[in-house]
Amino acid sequence: MHAACFALFWVKWSWTAVIVAAALYIIRMVTLSGFYHRYFSHRSFKTSRTMQFVFAVMGCSAAQNGPLWWAAHHRHHHQHSDDSEDIHSPHRDGFLWSHVGWVMSRQYFCTNINAVADLARYPELIFLDHYDMLIPAVLACMLYGSGSALKFVIPSLNTSGPQMLVWGFFISTVALFHGTFTINSLSHLIGRQRFKTGDESRNSLLLALITFGEWHNNHHYYPTSARQGFRWWEPDCTYMVLALLSILGLIWDLKTVPEHVAYAAGD
Repeated sequence: MHAACFALFWVKWSWTAVIVAAALYIIRMVTLSGFYHRYFSHRSFKTSRTMQFVFAVMGCSAAQNGPLWWAAHHRHHHQHSDDSEDIHSPHRDGFLWSHVGWVMSRQYFCTNINAVADLARYPELIFLDHYDMLIPAVLACMLYGSGSALKFVIPSLNTSGPQMLVWGFFISTVALFHGTFTINSLSHLIGRQRFKTGDESRNSLLLALITFGEWHNNHHYYPTSARQGFRWWEPDCTYMVLALLSILGLIWDLKTVPEHVAYAAGD
């Protein structure tokens, strides 16, 4: 995936391809934060089975494995945050391992179904978990096809199938990898600890902006909240999207942090 990004020197760039890459980064990051993280991992709100599957498919398109795998590992992280059993703590095995090393280790390829028994009763989610690369492959093909079609129908856009594939899939997805993985690594190294959580989770404005609302120390203090930006000055774009989906009736029963809990630290 990383090597494929160097193909940009061959396909060049166009505003069309760059905009598509940025849009897919935003859409998929919000989906990872809102659904892979806050819904599948923490059950911070409710939705229908149909929408659950739709957002699982969207999350799969990020090429970060299936929803059950993602949720199982994240639940394990919360149980063992920064202790000897935390498989991606930078304080246990260093920054590079916590950022990318553990993801590439074969010993962590399998899904601990026991950790996600509440989700494993849905065969469609099991299917996505078993064939997690199917959706990214379909997205890559769609991008190549749309770029080829645009080159023929609207040549003034200066794009093509290979260009759209490189920018819309490879570059956007690799950026998404590293944006997401900063929460495993940098969010336990930089930033401020408002709450004493027994681990090294921290709040960072920069990382919250990159991930559209992941305030990690807030989250570790009150994991079940659908809103991670506790204060008015902590932007949480993902929660804004969830609130909109709630207004539209696509999700409901959003759990939020009680005010006395949010202001427990006194600032």
